[in-house]
Amino acid sequence: VQLQASGGGLVQAGGSLRLSCTTSERTFRTYAVAWFRRAPGKEREFVAAIRWSGGHTYYADSVKGRFTISKGSADNTVFLQMNSLKPEDTAVYYCAAHRGVIVSALSSSNAYRSWGQGTLVTVSS
Repeated sequence: VQLQASGGGLVQAGGSLRLSCTTSERTFRTYAVAWFRRAPGKEREFVAAIRWSGGHTYYADSVKGRFTISKGSADNTVFLQMNSLKPEDTAVYYCAAHRGVIVSALSSSNAYRSWGQGTLVTVSS
């Protein structure tokens, strides 16, 4: 499945951005969808995930309380609302998706077979 990530940009610390991940399939039903990020000089890290069935959400500790992952009104879009952004949130953000990801694997990049192209988020201090 093809994924399209969008919504990145330049924002000041404390600001907000909303990222979108859209699938070429008609729907994300039966999928888990996640956001990962890679900051300059760092390894890719898990940010947030949602299991479409049931709508359960999961977050990295570093973004809890600031980021919210959610389903769009159309079944083929997932959003990542990012509030209270910090300079350390600067990274390329990637969305990923796969069917049937178990809860214990949601934060593992190896669990996802489909990846978007990434969208750059830059937070200035």
